[in-house]
Amino acid sequence: MNHKTKIARSVALALLLAGGCLAVHAEEAAADAAEAPALTTNVTLASQYVSRGFRQTWGKPALQGGADYALGNGFSIGTWMSSVSNKFIEDGSVEWDLYGGWTGATDDFTYGAQLYYYLYPGAKLKFADASYNYGEFVPQAGWKWFTAKYWLTYTKDYFGYNSRSLLTGDDKHSRWSGYLDLNATLDLGDSFGTSLHFGQQRVSNFKDAGWKDAKLAVTKALDGGWLLTGAVTRGWGNKSGYYDRYTTGALDSSGNPAVSNPIKTTVFVSATRTF
Repeated sequence: MNHKTKIARSVALALLLAGGCLAVHAEEAAADAAEAPALTTNVTLASQYVSRGFRQTWGKPALQGGADYALGNGFSIGTWMSSVSNKFIEDGSVEWDLYGGWTGATDDFTYGAQLYYYLYPGAKLKFADASYNYGEFVPQAGWKWFTAKYWLTYTKDYFGYNSRSLLTGDDKHSRWSGYLDLNATLDLGDSFGTSLHFGQQRVSNFKDAGWKDAKLAVTKALDGGWLLTGAVTRGWGNKSGYYDRYTTGALDSSGNPAVSNPIKTTVFVSATRTF
């Protein structure tokens, strides 16, 4: 799920707020890092939370926030949280991410790797008796304005994808699922920026559950550490109709199960403050 303000995004956001170009040389990046505080925090109010093309707050507003701590020599740790909807995550109301890793740069090239673990307190996919919690290992590489990442699931299950046999107790798990994450970020000048994203998710042992997604976003950095973002996203399932009538069984205002397509085209806006 990309979804989220994580280590790499914190670096990019800091550069954008400073009014600089995202394509910087290693010595310039090192100078910026030396002057930056070890601890940075952020808070976001979004019209909805969309990650990897999925509307995780079911089209409703989201409150988000996190903290990142630079350990030195390219190492960082951090945490991030967002409200989510129980109509998308069964019995879920919060996503809590824990992560850490290392990043480096040589001239116009960046590289690194991070380790993530996602927690959804109280959430459980009941029909499969599976937790939504999962972890990913993320190698990444970039050149100037382009970054490529691969989010590889190292835990037994990815986001609740598990099918347990009631007769034998055998598991059909989703370890080694992977998400290809390609991003291009451009400085438009006058504190404006734009980004293009393409992603493709492969779910191990659940071929039909895979999807592709794309996003176009425009940002505007304001005085006082504020960043405004407007974006449009769209997802496409591997199998026609697979996500068209998605439901967790949570009821809508009429008392019927809430049903929707969580990867349909959607627009959202957000305001982020970095401290």
